[in-house]
Amino acid sequence: MKYYCIAVRIYLLLLLTSFFTLKGFASVSTDSLAVTPYTFHAKQLILPASLITVGALGTAIDGWQDFHLISRKDSVNKIRIDDYMEWGMFGWVFVCDLLAEEKHNFVDQLFLLTLAEGFNAGMIHGLKNTVKEIRPDGAPYSFPSGHTANAFLGAHLAYKEFKDTAPVLAYSGYAMATFVGALRVHNNRHWVADVFAGAGIGVLSVELSYLVYFPIRNAIAKRVNRRAAGNLVIAPSITPDGGGVYLSFKF
Repeated sequence: MKYYCIAVRIYLLLLLTSFFTLKGFASVSTDSLAVTPYTFHAKQLILPASLITVGALGTAIDGWQDFHLISRKDSVNKIRIDDYMEWGMFGWVFVCDLLAEEKHNFVDQLFLLTLAEGFNAGMIHGLKNTVKEIRPDGAPYSFPSGHTANAFLGAHLAYKEFKDTAPVLAYSGYAMATFVGALRVHNNRHWVADVFAGAGIGVLSVELSYLVYFPIRNAIAKRVNRRAAGNLVIAPSITPDGGGVYLSFKF
């Protein structure tokens, strides 16, 4: 059942991507085929690596129980909003698109989101089934927090798209994602260590999606542009009656 849910989530994202890609290329200007340079810096991995390391140490080292969870609760009045915010954060970047100027068009954002969720789901569920940490409430598969990972994935994607044009908007997603992580601890569903690791994995998934997507996208754009250039002929035309321009395009 668990793997079925993962497959359904990824399938829905791919379905949305396919739909909006067709819609997007009909409305986005020809700039969508322009080569988009993306420079990767190793320092971009410092934040996710630090969060994952802290989470892993908090889970693995005996004597860190005060960090592992502030206190184990026998009963708690659960606040269920985290279940909705987890997936709602996937749409945060598109909400931001309505409020400020994004770095890339929404077609690129959809592909980046889909790719990031693929990385995220693989890492989260791979670790859950490997570590098999018991949750504070006694249920299995605590480490790392999938809710927190998905929330920070959405927040970090928005950050990368709007950090240069709307810094306040870019950072606001982190506040909401942190709230999701805090609720997972409050609801007795995760240790603090799980939340740290989940946040790091969400951020890492976005960084990996940018690293992988743009070389592929640019290679496709260059090939399309070369093919279009080979099919298009523009030449001056001079006749006894005057001059003009000869244009031919092979479909």
